[in-house]
Amino acid sequence: MRKQQRRKQCRMLGDCKPGQRAKIRCHHAKGAIRQRLLDLGFVPGTEIDMVRSAPLGDPIQCKVSGYNVTLRKSEAELIELESE
Repeated sequence: MRKQQRRKQCRMLGDCKPGQRAKIRCHHAKGAIRQRLLDLGFVPGTEIDMVRSAPLGDPIQCKVSGYNVTLRKSEAELIELESE
């Protein structure tokens, strides 16, 4: 039961490892950053594949809605996920 709970726990996009897949749960961004993320396709309920991150961890590249998007680590920390 605890494994299932851990698997279902939400985490932030910045915590994902390359190759992981997750679904967007919600945003914690405000204002222009929130609108930019929504315009890029980071809409709640959308699946995301983590592609890679830079050697020092910033920026990260992920695949959303069939295309690759690169985000700053600070922006990725504003996107809450549900793991599959």
